[in-house]
Amino acid sequence: MIRFLILSGYFELMMYLQVSGRLDQYINVHYRYLIFLTMFLSLILALVQLKIWTEGEKHGEKMHAGHDHGMTRPYQRGIAYLLLILPIIIGTLFPTISLDTTIVEAKGFSFPVSKESVGDPEMNTQYLKPDTSIYYNKSDYNDQMTKLMKKYETDQKLEVTDENYLEMMELIYNYPNTFVGKKISFNGFVYETNAHNQKYDFLFRFGIIHCVADSGVFGLMTNLPADTSVKNNQWLHIEGTITLDYFEPFRRQIPSVAVDHVQTINSPKNQYVYRAF
Repeated sequence: MIRFLILSGYFELMMYLQVSGRLDQYINVHYRYLIFLTMFLSLILALVQLKIWTEGEKHGEKMHAGHDHGMTRPYQRGIAYLLLILPIIIGTLFPTISLDTTIVEAKGFSFPVSKESVGDPEMNTQYLKPDTSIYYNKSDYNDQMTKLMKKYETDQKLEVTDENYLEMMELIYNYPNTFVGKKISFNGFVYETNAHNQKYDFLFRFGIIHCVADSGVFGLMTNLPADTSVKNNQWLHIEGTITLDYFEPFRRQIPSVAVDHVQTINSPKNQYVYRAF
């Protein structure tokens, strides 16, 4: 009976995350089909366990400890069940929040990848530039970038949307000289920082490449018009020209935007962007 409850709990958790919209804060929405697969398998396995339990009750039998593959002691089974239940408890009871500039201020950012682990030793928090090269060998990654470049290299105005945000940022950082001088427009939230007695403004989006373990904050440094006043977490739509500017903390030039037009906007319902593969 306990196994049935746990498996049905996973089915209900996946359905809850899907219906509530919280799923978007855990995984790349392009992998949504995996959640439906998990729901289906959890439901099937739950029904199997229900059948086994009801047949055992019908014949007056009990589930034997030997069925637990060596977990003969009650405390061992208790620990195993607790570990299985834990994701259900966390996913159901613990709130999720949209990330903002406070996490950037707390961690700072580096380029291209922070060495600070986010819990998985194979994953690193990424900043500024989305880096998908860690998922490919060098040849395949170059082929991917070449294929993407063909979509945008002839465009003189780049319209960055939720759908192409991460791939556009990766291309701009990989091939900055190709994009210098081109017009660009995109939305994001403001992050303002002071370094070496100089103020720098960035326009960011939080993005998920595969799942929350490889999420990061991605965007471009902006040179706003002199009469523009902004504050952290303020959402803007900007239009301008891509340039290269020296960023003292990195001691290197990075892509930036000379902003011609800026407009305050409301934050989107879903503040994350996702990498399409």
